[in-house]
Amino acid sequence: MKSKRGAPPDWRDEVFKTFKRKGINQVFYVPDAGHKRLIELAHADKSMTTYPLTTEEEGIAAACGAWLGGHRSVLLMQSSGVGNCINMMSLIENCRIPLLILVTMRGEYGEFNPWQVPMSRATQGSMELMGMTVRRVEDSSRVVDDVDAAIDDAFVAEQPIALLFAQRMLGRKKWVR
Repeated sequence: MKSKRGAPPDWRDEVFKTFKRKGINQVFYVPDAGHKRLIELAHADKSMTTYPLTTEEEGIAAACGAWLGGHRSVLLMQSSGVGNCINMMSLIENCRIPLLILVTMRGEYGEFNPWQVPMSRATQGSMELMGMTVRRVEDSSRVVDDVDAAIDDAFVAEQPIALLFAQRMLGRKKWVR
């Protein structure tokens, strides 16, 4: 499927369509440039409920509440926020609540901010230690299939799933003075 200008559609648009098709109707997020398009699409869709968070761990609790209320949700965050969630992830493990997290990575490919690097190195291992299944997404041509499978893994097999979107796929952030 091509856009009006002949360019392939943005993978974020296709991911959002997958959310809709798979019954995701709540989106929790801390504002992030890597998730900007998904957040805009969620806000524009009247059937989606969006929740901006002040900190990422609030999203874990909100996702639990959504599931207990009969809804499917997604938590959007940047890798630097994963460290904020570690203790709250024990709720997911102990209560066996399905969870879907999409994480935009920082501290990788061409990172200008040294403060992003340590949590980037620890993101996948930290989440795995807390009982989550973690997969890296490095190719935008496969992202829709990866998200589709992650939604099934989370809400059909009822497990916690995180997809880490590689910084190379998202594009380098540039320091501007």
